[in-house]
Amino acid sequence: MKLYTYFRSSAAYRVRIALNLKGVSYESVPVNLLKGEQKAQSYQGVNPQGRVPSLDLGTTVLTQSPALLEYLDEVYPEPPLLPLGAVQRAKVRAVASIVACDIHPLNNSGTLAYLKNRFGQNLEAVNEWYGHWVREGFDAIEQLIEPGPYAFGNRVTLADLYLVPQVFNARRFDIPLDAYPKIAAVDAACAGLEAFRKAAPASQPDAA
Repeated sequence: MKLYTYFRSSAAYRVRIALNLKGVSYESVPVNLLKGEQKAQSYQGVNPQGRVPSLDLGTTVLTQSPALLEYLDEVYPEPPLLPLGAVQRAKVRAVASIVACDIHPLNNSGTLAYLKNRFGQNLEAVNEWYGHWVREGFDAIEQLIEPGPYAFGNRVTLADLYLVPQVFNARRFDIPLDAYPKIAAVDAACAGLEAFRKAAPASQPDAA
């Protein structure tokens, strides 16, 4: 199994966490987004969208992190990424969706590059754009997550897998987290787990 990844991609980051949590061995294949390797014809043959992550199973390639996380949870059910009970599962999915649907698409590298190159926005304006959408999402998540140590109790769920990479990105863009003590506490609790530490950007082979 090969995971096409980039060390700072939050989408790839969440899949790395899931693979580690479930004890699934994989080969990391770095795709340098800053150098445009995702646009190379060789990688377009792997993923026509030219994005990471992509998971090569040997017989086929799967793309899009939500689909990859669902696949991993179905094929490797322990530990489960969703809690018992339809209501709790919906709550976990809602927090994951705030990151996946409301924050990340507006703040990924392609979107930010388009703001700069197509609309001529300077770095200050782009950073303000980034921070605005993070704060919009975090304002809601701070109210939605439940007593910890993790986002929904004493077991890691899909919500944590989405939230931790987004916290990493928020810090990278110097977005203060003072208004989000519950989110910061979740991030700190997850940082104590080997699966999260191994998946962290600084631990990746292409981070050097």
